[in-house]
Amino acid sequence: MQAAVWADGDLALSVAHGHADVAADVALTPAHLFRIASHSKTFTATAVVQLAEAGRLRLDDRLDRHLPWTTEAGIGDRTLADLLGHGGGVLRDGADADHWQLVHAFPDADGLRALATDGAVRGVDERFKYSNIGFGLLGAVVAAVTGRAYRNHVTEALIAPLGLTDTAPDLVAGRLADYARGYTARGYAERRVPIEMVDTGALDAATGFTSTAADLVRWGAAHLPGDERLLGASWQRRMRRPGFDVDEHDTDAGRYGLGFELRKVHGRRTFGHGGGYPGHATRLTVLPEERLSVAVCTNAVDGPARPLADGLVALAALAAAEPDGKPVDATADRYQGRYATLFGVDDVVRLGRRLLVLDPSADDPSEGYVALEPDGPDTFRVVRTPGYGAYGERVRFTLGDDGRVSSARMFGGVTAWPVERMAALVAGRDEVRLGDLA
Repeated sequence: MQAAVWADGDLALSVAHGHADVAADVALTPAHLFRIASHSKTFTATAVVQLAEAGRLRLDDRLDRHLPWTTEAGIGDRTLADLLGHGGGVLRDGADADHWQLVHAFPDADGLRALATDGAVRGVDERFKYSNIGFGLLGAVVAAVTGRAYRNHVTEALIAPLGLTDTAPDLVAGRLADYARGYTARGYAERRVPIEMVDTGALDAATGFTSTAADLVRWGAAHLPGDERLLGASWQRRMRRPGFDVDEHDTDAGRYGLGFELRKVHGRRTFGHGGGYPGHATRLTVLPEERLSVAVCTNAVDGPARPLADGLVALAALAAAEPDGKPVDATADRYQGRYATLFGVDDVVRLGRRLLVLDPSADDPSEGYVALEPDGPDTFRVVRTPGYGAYGERVRFTLGDDGRVSSARMFGGVTAWPVERMAALVAGRDEVRLGDLA
């Protein structure tokens, strides 16, 4: 996985973990490229709204004004705004959507037209009706209005002005070696198998884009209030105006604007999108009030991009919160690290003015965190913990001659060691016996 955070007007974090290619033993880096799939809709929507701002089209234009053939397909009366907000009742992927499984190629322009035939499956404005076909048609509208190929227009109008050098509207044939290989899911096979990268043809506007986590957070930041490099303020607000509930059965699923999902994450208003491509799963979350942009890219079709991105938002929220007790300063950094006991691992981290103990395996690190306040040399007191925790008790760190933590007397008086030492203590043992960890 790749992760990036944009904060305080700049790239604050850009990291990568794991493999870009397992068989070749290639480590993933922040520079590896990913297919970001439905994030493409945020680019397409911005291109359409940008053309509306320039007076070259109207969001209430009927689709058949720009694509006359859609009248015969039964969807010509849908407006551009209907399609942008997934309120046009257009079928999702077509009667034969096995291009998603590489059974055959993604459709070209003629193929898209065939898939869109008899494309109205619901009435206009009945409910949220997600449609890749609809966004493919919006890409065709951009081409018809500008008189240029969709790929060329969005590259010059959206990507170049932001300096997104690792972003493109489809597969970059000249940079295939720079992509993280995508892999199958674990649900149907024990071993993950690589998946070939393919061109997305006439569905570029719905799912074709390439990017990195670092470029994605810059893209999200360009839509923050006050940044008018792409759109004026009123048009930005129009894109983020809540439309349909994404899931009428799940109030937490949020709502949809024009090309952007709108939802609350840990109580904070956000906009962004997710993306699922054969082999890659990605997520962008932007917090307008905190002026924060977070992105995660994973190279497995079942990669947990959304919970990882939401976890980053939770960490940012913890960092911004007031301390539960006495604040700490940068001297507390010496205690940071991953510690292990026989029961598992915990991370001690300084976030802002707080020293916290977090569960690194949790989807939501803000749930069940432990807060520590200074209570003497190398000693802290637990001032916040879940109900069964060691509230009010002390945590003591023991430092070696090199100034690094060699052990810590943690919750309930149990000793924890840096995870590397614990791994060495149990390595090669057939059984952990009484006294082995002494």
